[in-house]
Amino acid sequence: MQSIRSVFLLLAGITAFVALAFVTFSVTLAVGGILTVLMVGRALSLKMKPAPVRATAKARSHSGENMRIWNDGRGTIIDL
Repeated sequence: MQSIRSVFLLLAGITAFVALAFVTFSVTLAVGGILTVLMVGRALSLKMKPAPVRATAKARSHSGENMRIWNDGRGTIIDL
């Protein structure tokens, strides 16, 4: 009777260990997949961002300097 109980406890322990190892592995794969999808999405969104476009404006008639205007992607910059 004692040996049957020992075998049963041994099998229960091994089963619990395998189940917890499987859950840990599954959660690790799920988190890795989510992080991969987020990194690919961020890389694609940064790649699709338009390049800055430089534009110039005509100088005022009373000023001999050029006014420079450009958009750096975060907002328009006006250099007087």
